[in-house]
Amino acid sequence: MRPRKDEDALVDVLDVVLRDGAILRADVIISVADVPLVGIKLSAAIAGMETMTEYGLFQKWDVDRRARAVERRQYGRENNDDRESITVNGRERDELE
Repeated sequence: MRPRKDEDALVDVLDVVLRDGAILRADVIISVADVPLVGIKLSAAIAGMETMTEYGLFQKWDVDRRARAVERRQYGRENNDDRESITVNGRERDELE
């Protein structure tokens, strides 16, 4: 029996990771002659933004994003008006160009 590439499996894995999330943790100790010199503790959370905010991660980002949306609604600004400008050589340019 030959291995087959099942693209649906990859989609299912991505769906679960984005919906439920995954936590990756790693502890690394660098030692020379059995003498520990450096310790590294790494953590990473992978999930969709809805899941991240549901678990309290990226709270400041979520609050800022919602405040900007309310501000746009209150002042009737379009999404394109939310761009910031910078001045280069005396001329104003859009940052997103």
